[in-house]
Amino acid sequence: MPKPWWRETIETVLWAVVLALILRTFVVQAFWIPSGSMIPTLEIGDRVLVLKFWYHLPNNGPERGDIAVFKYPVDPRRDFVKRVIGLPGDTVEMRNGTVFVNGTEVFEPYVKNTDSYNMAPVKVPDGHYFCLGDNRPNSQDGRFWGFVPENFLRGPAVFRYWPLSRIGTLE
Repeated sequence: MPKPWWRETIETVLWAVVLALILRTFVVQAFWIPSGSMIPTLEIGDRVLVLKFWYHLPNNGPERGDIAVFKYPVDPRRDFVKRVIGLPGDTVEMRNGTVFVNGTEVFEPYVKNTDSYNMAPVKVPDGHYFCLGDNRPNSQDGRFWGFVPENFLRGPAVFRYWPLSRIGTLE
């Protein structure tokens, strides 16, 4: 005997909620960009998808150049999005706004707004990452609050779905 229509409807809605919770918790999450710290890569109001499972896969840790979403080290209730610059064990420094990793200048075509910031060489501790915003003069980033613990990383931002005029993968 077939189930009544109301029971089918309730079961369908419950399964949809369960799947949505599983997806949001473990797979993918949408994030809204509230500041201009990543201009021009990400603009205020952009919406991106983050692969929350990605950094938990074997041999899939953060790589230099990833656009990562993480818990803000100063206030873990907030999320930040920045670019991974230094990996554990790297030595990072800045001379007149130019980034050097392990003594080699980093090619950063995504940085359009530069500054003349100087930062003495610092070694990225094990289990931590050094992250900077692409809009250097207007970014509250690792230069000011230090390193991001590995367990604070949520995942890489990989796809912009809003606004529709800028839809696409992130580089």
